[in-house]
Amino acid sequence: MKPFIKQYSFCLRLQLLALSAIFFLALPQDGSAQEPPPRPVDITVVQNLGFGAFAQGALGGSVTISSAGLRSTSGDIIPLNLGYIFRAASYRLVGNAGTVVSILNGPDVSIPGSNGGSMNLHIGASDPASPFVIMTVPPAFTLMNVGGTLTVSNPGSNPPGNYSGTFDITLIQE
Repeated sequence: MKPFIKQYSFCLRLQLLALSAIFFLALPQDGSAQEPPPRPVDITVVQNLGFGAFAQGALGGSVTISSAGLRSTSGDIIPLNLGYIFRAASYRLVGNAGTVVSILNGPDVSIPGSNGGSMNLHIGASDPASPFVIMTVPPAFTLMNVGGTLTVSNPGSNPPGNYSGTFDITLIQE
């Protein structure tokens, strides 16, 4: 009889062990995995900042393009609709989801004109507003729009013509 008891005891232990394992596996578990390594944010220009056509009076003023692409003027600047497009600059950002991005605008830039003179460009706010979190997973992208303000002097300092130049935007990722 003793061998039968030992065998029964062994089967009971095996059943208890199996029940314990099932109970342990049935408990809610917090899974964790290593997050993806940092990935530099890749930025691609989609469209350049454009102020469209406008005319200035004797005093000058400013032309502002919001990050939504809306144009407004101040002083005696008259916006003209002559087929020249006004728009915010747009950039396509690709980075790991959860990456915090802050924008560091460069200093104001002097934009030279085709007939002499230059205008001052101040880079404005972005949409999404800085800082923001990239919520997309590559290869999907986040679209970032940036506006700016162009300071226009009188016609003697800023003769009619084409004004073009470049500006810097630095992205800081965390």
